[in-house]
Formats: sequence, structure tokens, C-alpha cells
Amino acid sequence: MKSLYQIQTVQSEKEMADAMSVRKIVFIEEQEVPEDLEIDEHDTPESGTIHFVAYRGEEPVGASRLRPYAPGVGKVERVAVSKTERGTGLGRQIMLAMEETAKKQGFHTLKLNAQTHAQRFYEKLGYEPHGDVFDEAGIEHIAMVKSL
Repeated sequence: MKSLYQIQTVQSEKEMADAMSVRKIVFIEEQEVPEDLEIDEHDTPESGTIHFVAYRGEEPVGASRLRPYAPGVGKVERVAVSKTERGTGLGRQIMLAMEETAKKQGFHTLKLNAQTHAQRFYEKLGYEPHGDVFDEAGIEHIAMVKSL
């Protein structure tokens, strides 16, 4: 079965703008994260961060980013799925695409800070919680780790 979605690494300014538009809607508008926290130094072209964008047809409906965190360790951040696409499996597809890319980049471990409401989602993908719940941008998070 062909997927409804096309998930790819960002290669152009247009794709970057598309990814950022999804993040802005999900995090800044829906979750009220301050823009200066949402958009940071890891979003600059020279940061070495790999950005992902998901399309349904021409429409950007998902985004995420993967950045080097420590030797062999990548950090998954800013996983966002448009409200219209939640519950479709798109988030899982984005995560699997990121894991494939992470392996190609030589990462052996992925780390992420999950919003606590999404913890089960990440556990089903093999991520394990570490440490205590903490507050980030007014939203409860838990650190999670997975070996690739």
C-alpha cells in the first residue's frame, strides 16, 4: 500500500519554510510555545541539523529535526503533525524516516524529550523514559532514549 505521505529531508528553502510552517502552527499557535523558544540556533542552515518535512500531496503536514547531540548520539526534536493528520500513523512514519537517516549518519542512539501526553507513542516505537518529568515551555516533558 502506498503511503498518503511523502517524508523527506529538507533540501531547499521552500521545504524549510514548509517544515517551519507546520512547527509554527503546532507549537506556537496550538501549544502557545513562545516563538523565541520554538525557533532556535539549531534552525540555522549552518547548524548541522537535519530537518524533515512530510507532505500530503503539495500540503506540508508534518515536520521534525534531528541533530548531533554527542558522539554517536542524535537528538530528535520538534516532531509536529498537523491536527488534520493526527491518528493516521504519520507521526510514526516520520520517526521511522528519522531513525533510518540517523543510522546512515552513524548515530547508534537517539534521545528525545517527549511531551508527557506523547510518551506512549514513543514507547511503542521502542523509546524508554529516563529520569523525572520536567517543564519545558510550560509543557511537561520526559527524556527518552532508544538504541538503534
